Amino acid sequence: MIKIYILIYEDVVLSAAAAPVDILTGTNDILVTAGKSPVFKVELVSEKSRNVLLNAPAQFDCQRTFADLPPKSSGHETALILVPAMSGEWETILDKNRAAVDWIRQHYLVGTEIASMCTGSYFLAEAGILTGKTCTSHWQAVDDMRLRYPDIDIQGDFVVTDHGGTYTGGGAFSSLNLLLYLVEKFCGHEIGIEISKKFSIHRDHISQAHFSVFRGLNQHKDSVVLKAQSYIESNYHDDISVEQVAAKVNMSKRNLIRRFKQATQCTPLEYVQKVKIEAAKKRLEQTQDSIQSLMYDVGYNDIKTFRDIFKRVTGVTPQMYRNKYSRSLKLR
Repeated sequence: MIKIYILIYEDVVLSAAAAPVDILTGTNDILVTAGKSPVFKVELVSEKSRNVLLNAPAQFDCQRTFADLPPKSSGHETALILVPAMSGEWETILDKNRAAVDWIRQHYLVGTEIASMCTGSYFLAEAGILTGKTCTSHWQAVDDMRLRYPDIDIQGDFVVTDHGGTYTGGGAFSSLNLLLYLVEKFCGHEIGIEISKKFSIHRDHISQAHFSVFRGLNQHKDSVVLKAQSYIESNYHDDISVEQVAAKVNMSKRNLIRRFKQATQCTPLEYVQKVKIEAAKKRLEQTQDSIQSLMYDVGYNDIKTFRDIFKRVTGVTPQMYRNKYSRSLKLR
């Protein structure tokens, strides 16, 4: 039997803590109905108090505390700690949960596997167990995590990662795919299919990029790069070259690329593409303009190039994005 310990803390997102309980115990129900033994033993664990009042109108009655589960070699038993998403500013939450970070680190060092849902990945990153590995998180947290943890390969488009005894899931409800992944890994593909049907979870282990909203990557203090970003954001509808941007800030192309990448973790060309695609996304959501027309308006002249870049940035084609998110289509 696989012991799953779900970490409960007062800033945990209610649905992110409750959903794993439902899905993992639901998996056991399916197995028992089929005449098989249950696979998961699910317990809630908190730092000190077994009764945890959330920063929400709810509380959890935990079966265990950290003192009940000291880090030790797991021996014959298989164990996994699951860290649900948090709600709030990480600095504040970290101050209250340093013991949890240390507890996670010590358990990982003795062989316990660790998984996170959405922004629960901050706990794993702070514990140092993601260094040199690939992870994902909520798309809104990706830029902040890249600045805090430069030694981690943070892939905001990914829905699920599995790397060296650590698992991470994407943002909000897309992280339910992580639970499906764990069910499939430990119980088999057929049980995973049954769980996805029972809980009506769309199976998508590919990308969460189309959910993201590009917000400018301006949480740095490089005034030259900020000036370059401002120029790009004001002129995205033109066919902007990196040479043009470099000339506007009186810098060589090579130096601009170096400083831009250092400040924003992307190149000037990648930034231009992100700004253009974000503008295209808004047009697709809010208008019924032809794709070719809006392509010209955001500064592209070739439909194939536009479609290829749009799909690379968002994970879907322009038409697929419109079908999912167009307000005018939904009002018909």
